[in-house]
Amino acid sequence: MKKGLLILLCLPMIGFGQLTYVPDDNFEQALINMGYDNMLDDYVQTSNINTLTYLSVTGQSISDLTGIEDFTALTSLWCNDNQLTSLDVTSNDTLVYLHCNNNQLATLNLNGANALTTLYGSFNPLTSLDVSQNTALSLLYCDNNQLTSIDVSNNASLEHLNCYNNQITSLDITQNTFLETLSCDSNQLTSLDLTQNTALRSLSCNSTQITSLDVSQNTFLEMLHYCNNQLTSLDVTQNTFLEVLDVRGNQLTSLDLTQHTFLEALGCSDNQLAFLDLRNGNNISLEFLWCNGNPNLSCINVDDSVWSNTNWISSLYYTFDPQQYFSNNCSGTGIEEHTINKHLLKVTDLLGRETKQTNQPLFYIYDDGTVEKRIIIE
Repeated sequence: MKKGLLILLCLPMIGFGQLTYVPDDNFEQALINMGYDNMLDDYVQTSNINTLTYLSVTGQSISDLTGIEDFTALTSLWCNDNQLTSLDVTSNDTLVYLHCNNNQLATLNLNGANALTTLYGSFNPLTSLDVSQNTALSLLYCDNNQLTSIDVSNNASLEHLNCYNNQITSLDITQNTFLETLSCDSNQLTSLDLTQNTALRSLSCNSTQITSLDVSQNTFLEMLHYCNNQLTSLDVTQNTFLEVLDVRGNQLTSLDLTQHTFLEALGCSDNQLAFLDLRNGNNISLEFLWCNGNPNLSCINVDDSVWSNTNWISSLYYTFDPQQYFSNNCSGTGIEEHTINKHLLKVTDLLGRETKQTNQPLFYIYDDGTVEKRIIIE
């Protein structure tokens, strides 16, 4: 006689209440270890688990969470780092927090989990995810799956969306007006409408197929990561709260950051910059600056060329091309340039005579053998 049947036959005699079927031995063993069961027999007394509000079975080699439907008071479920291929929480209508990262989930059924506000479902092989009934959802992490689309039009309370490293071709977030953070890197997006996301503070959308970006309505934006796209221009004049701007690997030709007094990190390497203005009155707060890979950029406007030359050269946190130098005014009013990675040997006139006179063509000769011809007009 099977052990489960034997227990059921004995129930009337020993007075047990309702039992919950738990076929996965690793799941049941985890419940035994927590004191909710005392025998590995595929059953747990329902009264021991139907009042639990919190359950963590992370990293227990569980492949089947059958029985979770009787955890009817559950508000928080942690089942990360297991071997689950499917998960159904349709009966858990009190569930608020669900963490199921790092499994083998091919299906995740959330219909009925109407109280759900937080979902971490990253690093699974999900090809689809239906969150249309989870209208209370404020945080959704579904990155590193195989999603081709994600519909968040019913999730008006959504504040944080992380869907990077999927195969998503389009993303409509126009209904998510409370959205504060968005990460959609490494997808197949060709456009992104941010005009309705006026609360947005952090945007990361590296390595897509987007060629233009309008962030004029995102005036509270603090972090913008937009590397390895095909942007030819970027207007951030309305984003004066920016602390981090990383636009490496695009086709930008100019960048004016004179209004960005909170800027702490700038990555603009590997573009086509010919103009860069960093005169924001607070260069001292710029902790990271990557400008290399811009062969058309020579003069960089800064607050104080002497200070920049002293503090930004020979540091791993600041990278430049050999031809680049700092100036208080790249238009040429005043001889304030300080070269990067080379030193000025002398200044001569057209006849080769050393001179300090202005208002005439001058040759600036450096120790690396380069010569620059300039006309300083005062």
